[in-house]
Formats: sequence, structure tokens, C-alpha cells
Amino acid sequence: MTKTDVTALVEQKGDRAMSAFSSGDNFETAQRMAKALTASSLVPKEYQGASGIANTLIAMELANRIGASPLMVMQNLDIIHGRPAWRASFLIATVNASGRFGPLRWMFVGEPDTDKWGCRAIAIDRESGELCEGTLITIGMAKKEGWFQKNGSKWATMPEQMLRYRSAAFWARTYAPELSLGMYTADEVVDMHGPGNGGRSQEAASLTAALDADEVEVVDAHLETQYEDQTDGDLFGPEPVED
Repeated sequence: MTKTDVTALVEQKGDRAMSAFSSGDNFETAQRMAKALTASSLVPKEYQGASGIANTLIAMELANRIGASPLMVMQNLDIIHGRPAWRASFLIATVNASGRFGPLRWMFVGEPDTDKWGCRAIAIDRESGELCEGTLITIGMAKKEGWFQKNGSKWATMPEQMLRYRSAAFWARTYAPELSLGMYTADEVVDMHGPGNGGRSQEAASLTAALDADEVEVVDAHLETQYEDQTDGDLFGPEPVED
């Protein structure tokens, strides 16, 4: 199966789900669904109540495009300075669960705790067997770009994790932009614009939840189950060979 065929099948899978903005009838139905979600205390506060209906509709549309559940998107989509941003762990899990690539791994270079210390995200294209190497992200690069010094950033306290997350974000935008939908991760928005103010935005800025190492595995398992449920396990071919 060629990459074009895989992309076409993914698009067909997305077409089977309802797009809120594809017709007037779908929009009305989506609004009723959104109201049910906004009444739940399990969704983040930006989506709760009458004021959260618009945000919920957008989250539902994003979920439709990447093949995830609306609740998973709402729990992993942070709003910082009015900008929607994925949690890095969710983006990694989405790539891993897509089945198009082997799991993301990281190749470190340089001496730890120096400006030359860095890593690049790598993964194997399952169809071609090609090694997909992402951009090399180093501490020196983080300092030159102003990420390291930005207020609210975790570069100074958790440099290894930030190297992994930033390299994964660059990798996804290079090799699988349809999964990130061109959106930045929460830590990237913080590094570019500073932390948000209050509530969940502040939580996203601190990255406390996103930097939980177990979060990737939990989200990854959930997304993988969704892909299998929607495709009967046949869409993306055989399971990857263990490293």
C-alpha cells in the first residue's frame, strides 16, 4: 500500500465521522452534542457552560480530522493567549498510534548540560522502511531562540524532557503535519509568547501535567484502541516489529 493510498484511507475514515461545519443539519446536530459535553464536569473549564459551546464545536471538528475522541482532544488541547495548542505528549501519542510510523525515539548528541547537548526525534516509515530523522534541537539553539530564558519555561529545570518534546514537535510538522494540523505544542506557545493567565492556561504554561512521563503511554494506548476500533486493525498494516 502506497503512502497516497494510506492518506486516502485516512481521509475516508474521517469522512465517516460527522463534520460539524459540512452542512447546516450537521451543525445543528453538533450543537446539541456540544451542549451535552459542556454540561459535563469532566471537560476542562474552557468548554463548560453556554460560553464553552463554540470551543467545544471546534474541539469536535479537530477530533474528527485526526480521528480521536472529542473528550481526548478537549483534555489535551490547551488555550494560551487565545491560541489552541496540543500537549506535546498527546502529539507524540497521536503519531505513535497512527500506525504509519514506528514509535518515535530520540537520538541524543553532545555532552549533557552543555550548549551542544541535544537530540533529534527519529522514526521508521513502515511502508518504505526509511529512517525519518527530525531536526536536531540543542540547548544552544534553545538559548539563541530565547526559549531557555522565557518566563514560565521548563528548559532550565527539565532540559532533557524539553529537548524530547521540542524535537518531537518539529518532527511531526515535518513528516506528519496532518496529525498536528499545523498547530504548535503548548510549550512552544509558552516559549514564544510567555505563559497564559489563570486556570487551565496557567496549568498548560507550567507544563506540570504534560511533563508526566506516563501520560504519553496512557494517551497512546487510548488512541491506538480508537484506530483499531475504527479500522478493524487493517488500515495501517501489520504491527511494528519490536526494537
